[in-house]
Amino acid sequence: AAFAVDTWERKEGGGGISCVLQDGEVFEKAGVNVSVVFGLLSEEAARQMRSRGKSLKAKDGKLPFCAMGVSSVIHPKNPHVPTMHFNYRYFEIEEADGNKQWWFGGGTDLTPTYLNEEDAVHFHKTLKEACDKHDLKLYPKYKKWCDDYFYIKHRGERRGIGGIFFDDVDSPSKEEVFQFVKSCAKAVVPCYIPIVKRHCHDSFTPEEKLWQQIRRGRYVEFNLVYDRGTKFGLLTPGSRIESILMSLPLTARWEYMHTPPERSKEAEILEVLRNPKDWVH
Repeated sequence: AAFAVDTWERKEGGGGISCVLQDGEVFEKAGVNVSVVFGLLSEEAARQMRSRGKSLKAKDGKLPFCAMGVSSVIHPKNPHVPTMHFNYRYFEIEEADGNKQWWFGGGTDLTPTYLNEEDAVHFHKTLKEACDKHDLKLYPKYKKWCDDYFYIKHRGERRGIGGIFFDDVDSPSKEEVFQFVKSCAKAVVPCYIPIVKRHCHDSFTPEEKLWQQIRRGRYVEFNLVYDRGTKFGLLTPGSRIESILMSLPLTARWEYMHTPPERSKEAEILEVLRNPKDWVH
């Protein structure tokens, strides 16, 4: 399979490139979005930002903004290869007095259908090394933030086994935060591709494929109900819905009252999703 490359423009300002691969040999669906958009922040989006502590001073109710980011979600065919997501972004708002507020956000996280401890350790160690180059306090802080952020409240479980996640980072300086974000982005390939190569030819049963479909249903629930980026996109006038919903899997399943057998491989991953582990110590 090949990526379909779709260049788009937003009439309110800016545009981007969406690249999507479907029905590949290894990846059932894989997407990469790059976007740079600007214009005026919608009331709903401004409200969402103020709710997390931003004091935004509008001029005649208007807030000019610029947002840019790169994101990717990969849903593999094989249930023994985890789904992976990453997103790194920069946001800037100009207030009524001409003052500019800016911040970076992002993260990388892993959503396995079945738990493989070796993979989990490799993934987290690679991200920890990227963070440690800048400050030893960053990985534990952003690992916890990731576990807390990807929490599906109505299920009492996390979307996956985490990674790192941060938002509203605006210190010590723009250049230093940018260097940190670049280190995190450069860690994406080494933290994930070795896991794909290790498992993409593993054999699997119809029952394991079914469990993957049910777990993907949880992925959809999180993205549509809780994910801040999805909600922001849906609230932004002129945003491209196809690109925003690119993160959803090609196929998923919801079974009524599905509960895996005790002490099964399926129950094992659920235990970790309900009680996050420290993978690197």
